[in-house]
Amino acid sequence: MEIPSFGEKSETLVYKKRLGAYIIVSRNDNSEIVLIQAPNGAYFLPGGEIEQGETKEAAINREMLEELGIEVVIGEYLGQADEYFHSRHRCTDYYNPGYFFVADEWKQVCEPLEKTNEIRWVSVEEGISLLKRGSHKWAVKKWQ
Repeated sequence: MEIPSFGEKSETLVYKKRLGAYIIVSRNDNSEIVLIQAPNGAYFLPGGEIEQGETKEAAINREMLEELGIEVVIGEYLGQADEYFHSRHRCTDYYNPGYFFVADEWKQVCEPLEKTNEIRWVSVEEGISLLKRGSHKWAVKKWQ
């Protein structure tokens, strides 16, 4: 099966590989999903970079505490989608293979450890339109 790819890959750029794991967290019978709004205003699915020596699942569990203050039960694996993008914030071009999962259940266990992001619950349709990355939109559409 071919891996979907988003963003524009330029032959003249050197990309830094950044593996990411992301998860769809929903409530109200899957009618709402939670998005993370970065300080620059962009919206993303919860999750982020897989650190050295971490599994995809360990990255998600760590990111959920950092971003949302929740513990999740990781369910379905939706698949991999790749993204090429330029980070103005980091002045770097990235190749970002993303691994996307669905939370079967979740519970609030603490306040989010990171205080820099906004947390926003939105309808699935609004979420798809707000998400910045094509790979994140792809995951939500596939889950839906």
